[in-house]
Amino acid sequence: MFTTPPVIASIYTAIILLTGACIGYGLGQLAAWPIVAQLRDQLADAAWQLAHDPLTGIYNRHGLRTAHAAFAAAHPAQPVVAILIDLDGFKEINDEHGHGVGDEVLIEIAKRLTPIAAFFGGDVARHSGDEYAALFPVRQRGIAQIADALLAAIATPVKIQADTGPVVVALTASIGLAVVDSSDPFEDVALHRADIAMYHAKRSGRNQHTLYTPGMTMPASDTRRGPRLRDLHHQHSEAEAA
Repeated sequence: MFTTPPVIASIYTAIILLTGACIGYGLGQLAAWPIVAQLRDQLADAAWQLAHDPLTGIYNRHGLRTAHAAFAAAHPAQPVVAILIDLDGFKEINDEHGHGVGDEVLIEIAKRLTPIAAFFGGDVARHSGDEYAALFPVRQRGIAQIADALLAAIATPVKIQADTGPVVVALTASIGLAVVDSSDPFEDVALHRADIAMYHAKRSGRNQHTLYTPGMTMPASDTRRGPRLRDLHHQHSEAEAA
């Protein structure tokens, strides 16, 4: 079941009410404490589901937004680099080997990106489909060094044990980077600029990274794949909010 903020709020409210009841009635109501503990566990599980991708276990888009908000609150006006990573040719992997192999590839790529994010002090998420997003503080290490590490990790062939036998999958990625202020809106500025840069990397031959520069615009639509899953999710969220 997909956990929504209203569900989490309901669990949290129940915990507060039961905790208050236990305190109010004193020791005679100690039997209610296991229920409180169970609800707290449910709340923790619901919060985890809301912020993490169920397939790979890393952050989802909501989790990365939350990480950005926390960083911006703790480090106002500090530059950060937003990164979008699009796997080149992933559709062909699904078409040739099936979605089961495709899912295993997504899981393996997430495992490879996670230690890189930790090493450079950032966070990584599965943004949507075969696309990952990351957020890093701008520190002494160069931005290109981070992008090169991500490209190298993805380019290492992935070995999958499929139903028909072992499969070795080789793939690359197109990466877009954008340096913004931590207080800039994450979706509308940071990831939007990284998105533009990522499509320039894809148009320039793939398997490379491109840094957003002022005045850079989205490539012509004929170089793009059409509506993306994350765009459809964004439109759906806006419709629900309305």
